[in-house]
Amino acid sequence: MTQTTLPGLRTPPELKSGTLRIVPLGGIGEIGRNMTVFEIGGKLLVVDCGVLFPEETQPGVDLILPDFSYLENRLEDIVAVVLTHGHEDHIGAVPYLLRLRNDIPLVGSQLTLALIEAKLQEHRIKPWSLTVAEGQVEKFGPFECEFVAVNHSIPDALAVFIRSAGGTVLHTGDFKMDQLPLDGRITDLRHFARLGEEGVDLFLVDSTNADVPGFTTGEREIGPTLDRLFGQAEKRIIVASFSSHVHRVQQVLDAAAKHGRKVAFVGRSMVRNMGIAAKLGYLRVPENILVDIKNIEQLPDNKVVLMSTGSQGEPMAALSRMANGDHRITVGTGDTVILASSLIPGNENAVFRVINGLLKLGADVIHKGTAKVHVSGHAAAGELLYCYNIIKPKNVMPVHGETRHLIANGKLAQASGVPAGNVLLTDDGSVIDLADGRARIVGQVECGFVYVDGSSVGEITDTDLKDRRILGDEGFISIITVVNRTTGKIVSGPEIHARGVAEDDSVFDEIKPKIEAALEQAVMASTDHTAYQLQQVVRRVVGTWVNRKLRRKPMIIPVVLEA
Repeated sequence: MTQTTLPGLRTPPELKSGTLRIVPLGGIGEIGRNMTVFEIGGKLLVVDCGVLFPEETQPGVDLILPDFSYLENRLEDIVAVVLTHGHEDHIGAVPYLLRLRNDIPLVGSQLTLALIEAKLQEHRIKPWSLTVAEGQVEKFGPFECEFVAVNHSIPDALAVFIRSAGGTVLHTGDFKMDQLPLDGRITDLRHFARLGEEGVDLFLVDSTNADVPGFTTGEREIGPTLDRLFGQAEKRIIVASFSSHVHRVQQVLDAAAKHGRKVAFVGRSMVRNMGIAAKLGYLRVPENILVDIKNIEQLPDNKVVLMSTGSQGEPMAALSRMANGDHRITVGTGDTVILASSLIPGNENAVFRVINGLLKLGADVIHKGTAKVHVSGHAAAGELLYCYNIIKPKNVMPVHGETRHLIANGKLAQASGVPAGNVLLTDDGSVIDLADGRARIVGQVECGFVYVDGSSVGEITDTDLKDRRILGDEGFISIITVVNRTTGKIVSGPEIHARGVAEDDSVFDEIKPKIEAALEQAVMASTDHTAYQLQQVVRRVVGTWVNRKLRRKPMIIPVVLEA
């Protein structure tokens, strides 16, 4: 039977000598926040350290981090952080980890380190970093890491093969098997096969497209679609994509050059990342094609392409602001907007809201559902089966995906011959021990969401978010009352003020006598009552009445002063 994390699993036992412990702190049951900790011999190796972007049920939250509490008392034991590639869900939390210890070595490919170093510069952190490439082998304490070229939707992605006294682990990171990639760098299946012959005790596999049959479409198939759309467009073209999707930006630049258009990058992260990619040679920029957004109004509409952030409906990203009419770029009738990305689960409503806003402004909106303007960067079921058959791992742990993706990936592993008992379906915080070629779930550590809200990190709780949702959905009512401490008679009030509950505060005139009666009764019933107890009396009376009369459950803030 497939191993799964059981509810209420206890604190893991003390780690035995010669056993490799694996603890995922993010990326399990979610798309984002990828982070896995490996431990042996008292030392820790971290693979990836990414962020998760908030959903609509998390108002006011900017980012969600992995829970570092598992590491806080062991920061000096971390020998390195290995970064598989430069996407935010794999590197975005690095600045917050380095705030705790700024000299943790960062290991990754040239582009990956360039992207994170630019981000760290904004946080005023200068990291210690080591650039690695495919085929390279490096030793970090008791861990030996060998790096493997994999193909993804960003250049320079790497899988990592970890050798230790407790066993071997192959972590794919995010990957697919595009056989004709734009940069000619394919997933190195020959390298995978050699590692399989050596022996892979535990295979950590990207699960995002495990429930998609067949093979992921190649990046080259996007080019002809963009060429056709650029040829048809009569006015400005706005293409929205991830700010790190170098391949997609390359295709936009090539199409713009072919059709005689200039390109302006829109969005701070887009400008920064593409500047880095061009400087390092990962992005080939045709001569004289780039223009500054400040000069875009000087060009005819049919000579302009805007390469923008905001393909996921992020409220502060450029495309969302254009849809809301509060950006320097005004979208109008005849403009063509292309959303060149797939929907991250949880972002659907935000993206559709942006699409509807753009359509209202008269733009023609093209997205993955209407034209082939994006392909996934993740391996589909057919590609995953190839990997299982080539590598023949002893144990499999699906990672990077929601529960449905993890389960689908586990079924693929079993179909390829991995025993069901050797397929581990885990949660964030699960503790897996690997020894003698067998991986087992042995416990669970605390692993919650850490919210970044403005300048605060970890101070916002789920209770705070619940309060925000109530305020946003149901409104609030404040009741201020002054009572005589001895008689319980109302000296002043109750004054009732509401927001988002009713059109006029006069609707609450009906409840005021009930508040007065309840307070008087509470004071007379007990001589040692407290102001808090009286406030709870008011809360119950008002809450019951509002729920029955107005069919609402607002936040109720009672204030009772005794005179």
